[in-house]
Amino acid sequence: TFPGPLISAQKGDTLNINVTNLISSPRVRRSTTIHWHGIFQHRTSGSDGTAQVSQCPISPSHSFQYQFGTDGQAGTFWYHSHLGTQYCDGLVGPLVIYGESRINSSLECCLSLSSDPQDPLASLYDVDNQNTIITIGDWNHLPANEAFRDTTILQPNPDSVIINGNGRFVRGPEFPVTPWPVSVIGPVTRNLRYRFRIINTSCYTFFNVSIDKHTMTVIEADGTEVNPLTVDSFTIFPGQRYSVIVKADQPVGNYWFRTTPTPNITNWDQNKDPAVNNAIFRYEGAPIAEPTTTFTPPTKTLREWDMPGGTGLPDKTFVVPINLATIWTLGNGSFFGTAVPTLMQILTGSISAQKALGDDNVVTIGYNETIDLTLVNDCDPGVPCAIEDNHPLHLHGHEFAVIQAANQPTPNYKNPPRRDTVAIYNGNVTIRFNTLNPGPWIFHCHIDWHLAQGMALVFAEAPDRIKSGPDSVILPPGWKDLCTIYDSLPPDQQ
Repeated sequence: TFPGPLISAQKGDTLNINVTNLISSPRVRRSTTIHWHGIFQHRTSGSDGTAQVSQCPISPSHSFQYQFGTDGQAGTFWYHSHLGTQYCDGLVGPLVIYGESRINSSLECCLSLSSDPQDPLASLYDVDNQNTIITIGDWNHLPANEAFRDTTILQPNPDSVIINGNGRFVRGPEFPVTPWPVSVIGPVTRNLRYRFRIINTSCYTFFNVSIDKHTMTVIEADGTEVNPLTVDSFTIFPGQRYSVIVKADQPVGNYWFRTTPTPNITNWDQNKDPAVNNAIFRYEGAPIAEPTTTFTPPTKTLREWDMPGGTGLPDKTFVVPINLATIWTLGNGSFFGTAVPTLMQILTGSISAQKALGDDNVVTIGYNETIDLTLVNDCDPGVPCAIEDNHPLHLHGHEFAVIQAANQPTPNYKNPPRRDTVAIYNGNVTIRFNTLNPGPWIFHCHIDWHLAQGMALVFAEAPDRIKSGPDSVILPPGWKDLCTIYDSLPPDQQ
């Protein structure tokens, strides 16, 4: 299926997920990994799924079982390949962790449990099930390897927007829109309140999301609940997730669920057909027809610093410049992975507790430290940043406090929003996290084309504690064999 099937769990569960690699097309990467985006992986960094950081890839016709707990987490997550640009070919899917008192694992029941002690906001909505999960993304008609190889710019322009696996393609003014089905959100029952879990799985595009004639109340960002905030639009970047509550309080009918792509590349929509980038928000009892509603400019747009979620001084401060020459750099270097995964280097003693940031873009940080990262995205003085200079930065193994978001006038040390993926525009962003989760954690741009061009660094967090003690890594069966098998493959199988 595309996207991949929903994986759901209860808070406190341990997941054992067996991945069998049946990829056979010679036009795509044959090996693979699966990353569980947003899961902290405490003591299970070998299951983080990052190629050449936490594991060697799973070779064709082989299997590997990821084993990890939920570490008290609940919220909206997702999974995707973390090898090259492979997830751009559609290896993505939703992952939702519900509060532990939600006992209906089949999710066929439509009503949430308002008495759920694990979700203090459950009384705000009525419906939260598999039908209220929305994945949005972009799509290239060529396999990612070929699209990336053939582009003459920094990243290939997508051909379509896809919502829950469906999209339309405009081939130019001389052709009509292809008659593929547009996604339908619903049908929703009038006067019920729906929790929609929206996941941006795209490789490049960020979206301005709105629903004609409806408001949305944001209650979660990247797996972390936030104080409810009602808006009429929000921007979601690759890797980010939002839960919003929408009350079906309008007359029965069809309304556009708008996912306006940015950049609004003209060859996506040469016919200017409104259905190309949108889904239908349909009420129960409405005719099977496309909406005729029109777009109203938003008056209340979500700003990152409007979502209150640490005080004190940091133990270490890193200033991380973002640059582009022939490749992207993060912290004056680039990371392309190593033949021996970072985790294996730590376990064999090749990475010491005193390692500084070097040419490999791997740096050691200690245990129980407060780390501030200031991300500096300097464009030419006086010249606005181009679209490709907007970067969603994702940190594995952690959530962080966004002390100062892009374009935020002053820092917020009192109640900063917490998330795992932050967007940086023109200027600086400062984030803060605590090092209480030993492991090798990659920090990278979630525009997958930029990651493939080296826009990443790796924090080797508390390497001595990874090897022994109460935080030592618990490796899944067969983890060490992955490298032996993968290293023996010919290049076209890797």
